[in-house]
Amino acid sequence: MPIKIPADLPATDVLRDEGVMVMPENQAARQDIRALKIGLLNLMPKKIQTETQFARLIGAGPLQIELTLIKMTEHFSKNTPEEHMGTFYRTFQEVRDQKFDGLIITGAPIEHLDFEAVTYWDEMKEVLDWTQTNVHSTFGVCWGGMAMIYHFHRVPKHILPVKSFGLFPQENLKPSSPYLRGFSDVCMIPVSRWTEMKQDDIDAADGLTTLLGSPETGPCLVEDPAHRALYIFNHFEYDSDTLKQEYDRDVAAGTPIEVPVNYYPSNDPSQPPKNRWRSHAHLLYGNWINEIYQTTPYDLDEIGR
Repeated sequence: MPIKIPADLPATDVLRDEGVMVMPENQAARQDIRALKIGLLNLMPKKIQTETQFARLIGAGPLQIELTLIKMTEHFSKNTPEEHMGTFYRTFQEVRDQKFDGLIITGAPIEHLDFEAVTYWDEMKEVLDWTQTNVHSTFGVCWGGMAMIYHFHRVPKHILPVKSFGLFPQENLKPSSPYLRGFSDVCMIPVSRWTEMKQDDIDAADGLTTLLGSPETGPCLVEDPAHRALYIFNHFEYDSDTLKQEYDRDVAAGTPIEVPVNYYPSNDPSQPPKNRWRSHAHLLYGNWINEIYQTTPYDLDEIGR
């Protein structure tokens, strides 16, 4: 999928070097098709790294994607240059009158807080309600998924005594799901969180279906058809060394941390980690984009009606 992003966005050169089709705006304008409008509400501290990770996944197929980077209106990033944020990001209030074929809501390093204690929770609730009228399909990732399933279904998150950290196998629980088209019976996915969702809580809510899950780390991917949403509590989008970066950061800071499970060869942090989730990551996000393409109205104004 050629992805239309600003030519000077840092992700552009990275993706081109990896063979991802990045389309300049003048070329996109010549194509007699409507690009899928995908928004990325980026709540992660490392904005540039995260936007590159998701652009890589949604831009890997034959459809034209127009990516819009979105930030919370009153929340200011401490880890990304102000120039980058001002150049490439729009606030939610600036895009709220627009409609999108898809929206990704990322994780955020605030999982230890109650949802109501998050400084931008009121606006987040506004965003989530807005998705029901202005977004055809929404994909909540990690904290983003937890926030969505809590807002719509009051499914709570639970604090873990020890961080769930590493590479964990997930069982394919619904092979017939179009979102799991091409998936193996078991796939690996990076996990990095201090909270968990419980399957009993999800089963008690109406209309939710768990598509991927693990006896070790609980439910992973949940479908919510009534709200045209998917919730994933783990990180298919992670780069090969993202868990290593988190581990090295905590070691350097003297923060107690275990070596990420199943990640380093022979459990040895001195060895470079192997990526064992990349193909399934592309499958999942490619399937999501394909489902959007098959079902979204051609007229954007019809979304949400």
